[in-house]
This record gives sequence, structure tokens and C-alpha cells, in this order.
Amino acid sequence: MGLLEGKTILITGILTDASLAFAIAERTQREGGTVIASGFGRGLSLTRRVLRKLPQTPELIELDVADQDSLAAAAASVAEQVDHLDGLVHAVGFAPEACLGKGMLLASQEEAATAFTISSYSLAALCRSFHPLLKAAPSASVVGLDFDASRAWPLYDWMGVMKASLESLSRYLARDLGPDGIRVNLIAAGPIRTMAAKSIPGFSGFEDAWSAGAPLGWDVSDATPVAGAAVALLSDLLPATTGEILHVDGGVHALGALGNLPSQIA
Repeated sequence: MGLLEGKTILITGILTDASLAFAIAERTQREGGTVIASGFGRGLSLTRRVLRKLPQTPELIELDVADQDSLAAAAASVAEQVDHLDGLVHAVGFAPEACLGKGMLLASQEEAATAFTISSYSLAALCRSFHPLLKAAPSASVVGLDFDASRAWPLYDWMGVMKASLESLSRYLARDLGPDGIRVNLIAAGPIRTMAAKSIPGFSGFEDAWSAGAPLGWDVSDATPVAGAAVALLSDLLPATTGEILHVDGGVHALGALGNLPSQIA
């Protein structure tokens, strides 16, 4: 029996088979779980196509985390399929071009607000919309994807601020949702060569330095350690763990510094 046997997990953010969300969905199915996936807009057709690469093609719902009507419709759609959700994976993030790799003084208030709405506030929006289904489960788990926000990284800029917000938000959600038996945790993953990472100019130098400096080593093309950690948090193995940030980064977070990181765009 797999770790997620009999559990239904909603996974957001599956866009390509290189995404962390795809790796989590694949591992969820291999551990016996049922996946419901979400996509939206022009990316919906890409999501539908990549879902066929999973062991079983999951149900797909349309969901725009920045639109309250879309959130409500998505929750209603899921409620027609299941009477509860055992887990929810927040794997969405977006920042306008001015917010990444250009320092902190270029992005406008509107651009930073867009990054906040999609990359951070959306965690609360998802928890609110799917709260009745999560509360109906014997024990539910919300897992979000993070990138260590305890320091200022090269190139990450405003997205680092959004991740700091996400980390704080997860603790407050853990406080509020705990009485309903809902755990909220984050995985602070090392850099993985996803579509989002490729959109940051000069990020390959960051990846190379991380791989060389991680005590356990780090493969930027291997999302399986992150997927395994997500499954552990979604399972019943950690029933008393909430408000936690689980680092899956080869050990880089434990170091005082990581040498040879680029200080600016190459």
C-alpha cells in the first residue's frame, strides 16, 4: 500500500513535465493517491497535454488563483467530484519581468502587487476556497513550494520578497487552520531547471554554484527529492507537523555562505 492510498490531492501549477508540480503529481499517483490538476488560460491546453504523461491522466479543472469567481467555480467543480480533499499543493508563482534579475528599484508598485497576488496571497485564496473540502477530510495537508527567503539571493529580487511573505503567511494559516485538522507546510527547494527558473536571466550560473556548493550535492534536473518530501508531508507520517519549512536543497540552507554565486546578471 502506498503512502497516499485512498487520498485525493489537488495539485496546481502543472505546466510542463519539468515542473515540480508534475513530479509531485507523478509521485502522488505512484503512492496510490488520486490527483486533481488545475490550469488556466492559455496554459490550460499545455497542462492538458502534459497530464497525459502521468501514469493515469487526472481530472483537470480550470483555476485562476487571481480571480475570485474562478476560485469559487473551481471549488464547486471539485465538490461535484469528491466529498473531501486530503491535500492541496500550491505550486504557482509569477512575477513580471521587471521584478527578476534587475535589482529592487525598477519594478513598479503594480508589478510588485501582481507578483504578490499570484505568488503569495494565492495560498490564502486557495485555502479559503477549498476550506470546506479540506475540513471534511479526516486529516488534510496543504503543501506550498518555497525558496529559502532568509537571505537575499542574487537575481531573485522581488520574488525573494514574495517568498518571505509566503513563509509568514504559511505560519498564520497553520495557526488558523490547525483547529480544523488542516496542516500547512512549505518545502524550500533548491533550484530546479523549470520553466520559471529559465525565465530568469543568468540563473544557470546560480544553479551551477548551488550544485557545486551543496554538502550533499544537488542535481538541478532532478525533482524527485522535492516530490518525495511533498508526499511525506501529504501523507499521515507527520500528523503533528504544521507551520514548518522543510528544506530540500542539498544542505545549502545550513551554510553561512555559498561561494561563486553570481552577484548580477551575466
